[in-house]
Amino acid sequence: MAKPSSPPTAAHRPSPARSGGLDGFFRITERGSTLSREVRGGLVTFFTMAYIVVLNPLIIGTQQDGVGQFLGGGDIVKAQTLVAAGTALVAGVMTLLMGVVANYPLALATGLGLNAFVTFGIAKLPEMTWADAMGLIVIEGVIILVLVLTGFRQAVFKAIPGQLKTAISVGIGLFITIIGLVDAGFVRRTGTGPVPVELGIGGTLNGWPLLIFVLGFLAIVIMMVRKVKAAILYGILGGTVLAVIVEAIGNIGGQFDATGKFVNPAGWGLNVPALPDKVLDVPDFSLIGNFNLLGSFDKLGFVAALLLVFTLLLADFFDTMGTMVAVGAEGGLLDEHGNPPNSDKILLVDSVAAIAGGAGSVSSNTSYIESAAGVGEGARTGLASVVTGVMFLLATFLAPLVKVVPYEAATPALVVVGFLMMQQVRGIDWDDLDIAIPAFLTIVLMPFTYSITVGIGAGFVVYTLIKVVRGKASVIHPLLWAVSALFVIYFAITPIKEVLGVG
Repeated sequence: MAKPSSPPTAAHRPSPARSGGLDGFFRITERGSTLSREVRGGLVTFFTMAYIVVLNPLIIGTQQDGVGQFLGGGDIVKAQTLVAAGTALVAGVMTLLMGVVANYPLALATGLGLNAFVTFGIAKLPEMTWADAMGLIVIEGVIILVLVLTGFRQAVFKAIPGQLKTAISVGIGLFITIIGLVDAGFVRRTGTGPVPVELGIGGTLNGWPLLIFVLGFLAIVIMMVRKVKAAILYGILGGTVLAVIVEAIGNIGGQFDATGKFVNPAGWGLNVPALPDKVLDVPDFSLIGNFNLLGSFDKLGFVAALLLVFTLLLADFFDTMGTMVAVGAEGGLLDEHGNPPNSDKILLVDSVAAIAGGAGSVSSNTSYIESAAGVGEGARTGLASVVTGVMFLLATFLAPLVKVVPYEAATPALVVVGFLMMQQVRGIDWDDLDIAIPAFLTIVLMPFTYSITVGIGAGFVVYTLIKVVRGKASVIHPLLWAVSALFVIYFAITPIKEVLGVG
């Protein structure tokens, strides 16, 4: 159903008398909604973001940490199953809290981009473990919670130039895109010569798995332009079904043998798609509580760990504020100052969600812009979030299905999400070199160095430098001065250690 046209703002909508029961608690009638619209909106939101239950395991459940371990300490299949169950559980609980505590149609789950950073930018650092990485997320979430409770979050929000925040989001989008293309095998290392990468195998799209990737991507694109709800989820499911059929007929096999040796370039990149022995299973939540709060400080040192915490905080910090305003604008829930109702409670639940994601070993949870799809279907209250949360909790019993999904069926979603994040690039003034150059460096260095931290740090340092040489140092917020100085230390940590004579 199309969204109601030109919804009135909360400041100008008539306020009918409050009724009792479910209607009164969630203010359904007061906000111009109905029970059926809330239920329908909650279901739509779930189906537009349920892909995270499949996608998060493929990002954090398929990679080894700095000591060569998968999440949970088992093999890759077990790790994905555990992550799927944990992802659905934490998303369900936190989305329920958003509905009941904040009464807002906003759903939460593991943040895309954040999970990629945790995987490739933290957990894979030398000697780091998954427990250490998740401990950093818990610390970051606690800091955000304190900032919310003290009212300082708004002040920190103003410290970073808005266009630089936009560049960070765009850069993460490109980083997610290259991860998707590489994991699918669409882009591969050449291994020889001056050109580092090439298309497919020897410059050609050779093999059925690559065809599955291409067809899956095109299917999602077609559904998106046709405005089909849950296009990403349908694309993953459709690609998986097709992959199972192709494997059953062609017996293609995986790229690696039982010893991990690369033997079949045209094979499946991760899971060899086949129907599981069972679809439903009692979920295993053994990842819950598997974090080491201060382990990363021992492994990396205080400065490096502190910078990682700040990077996590920055990525997690600003998205929610923009998301809650965007969702509120979609449903006409903003007041005359552009603020959503119960904004303090929304931010409170979101900060707790960051802590819960780390404590649950599934990466930081954050608010999802896909919630706007449910609002477009008529959702206006937290009851829609309750419906979405219940659906996520039911999804915990479907964890065995995750091992059916090959990279080639899931990675088109990463490329599409990268496109969605890339659209924000229009918010950068490319004629203003003071912001355009730092934004450019932030965007390109993330995918080209395979490091989100490098992109953010380069953007901050160069922005500060440009303002200083142009005689505009006074416009730099004190917090940005401090962060830029920390990033200078981060980039120069090796020569600094050599000068100081420390190991």
